[in-house]
Amino acid sequence: MSTPLLEIKGLSKRFPIHSGLSRRVTGEVRAIDGIDLTIMRGETLGLVGESGCGKSTTGRAILRAIEPTAGEILFHGEDGTVDVAKLGRTDLKRIRRKMQMVFQDPYASLNPRMNVEAIIAEPLICLDHMSGRQRRGRVVELLELVGLNASYLLRYPHTFSGGQRQRIGIARALALEPDFVVCDEAVSALDVSVQAQVLNLLTEIQERLGTTYLFISHDLGVIEHQCDRVAVMYLGKIVEFAETETLLRTPKMPYVEALLSAVPEADPHVKRERVAIRGEVADPANLPSGCPFHPRCPYAQDVCRTAAPTLRQVEGEAGPHLAACHFAEALTLRGVGA
Repeated sequence: MSTPLLEIKGLSKRFPIHSGLSRRVTGEVRAIDGIDLTIMRGETLGLVGESGCGKSTTGRAILRAIEPTAGEILFHGEDGTVDVAKLGRTDLKRIRRKMQMVFQDPYASLNPRMNVEAIIAEPLICLDHMSGRQRRGRVVELLELVGLNASYLLRYPHTFSGGQRQRIGIARALALEPDFVVCDEAVSALDVSVQAQVLNLLTEIQERLGTTYLFISHDLGVIEHQCDRVAVMYLGKIVEFAETETLLRTPKMPYVEALLSAVPEADPHVKRERVAIRGEVADPANLPSGCPFHPRCPYAQDVCRTAAPTLRQVEGEAGPHLAACHFAEALTLRGVGA
């Protein structure tokens, strides 16, 4: 993890709001609002936050599955550095070999009219030049890689369990041996026991192939198990960023403290005090002034209502720990180990 694979600078995505019969633009939703991220080669970076905070939009914008409004997406490949945000259609198709995605819902992400062989072979047909025999051999290799066997080649998605379908989705994402994979809530639709199997599979693949992951999830227990570093999003912005252990034990942003307090405790004899967040998430089309979290923050003061905090290095911390809070150094917040 010594060199960056992806550098994301000022990434934004805004959706226009149309009103009336004329469909005129009357506002915009700031789904992603100028985020900066560096994803190191071979690491798993976690992206967490409440539903609607912009996690999935960020993953899709990085891959150009949706078009970003602004920003740079610098991919450092073997052939040099390219800005994915500025690539034309031909060059973008070429970079698809190196950047893939595992979707959240294994029931919706697989075409029910295609068998397993056709599903996994589709990227090979689109982006690689192989004979039919070579493609089938590659599909069998991928099935074995994700713990399935060649007898499943001609079966259809409806005949598989949720965990097996997600394994097929992972095999499809790995067909072209990408350097970077976005896992968008890749285990959230699965039973806990199946989640563990898929997470272990992703770890084994990373160790074998050196794959880099952006792991999007709302489950902090999964994030703790899977990720090297964590970025926390709120209303389209990164509000805290640190190594996983550091962030879970010593959060510096009140929003993160509240998220961590909701993590279930494995020991039934240990009682953890919940940090309740009052109110609802603000309307992303009409953000409050100052800190976007201040209407819900139990520590908010006057400056929080007028001045928006910047994401900055927290003083006195070992390693990079960034937080967007005016009182990050002054507050003593409870983490998972508290």
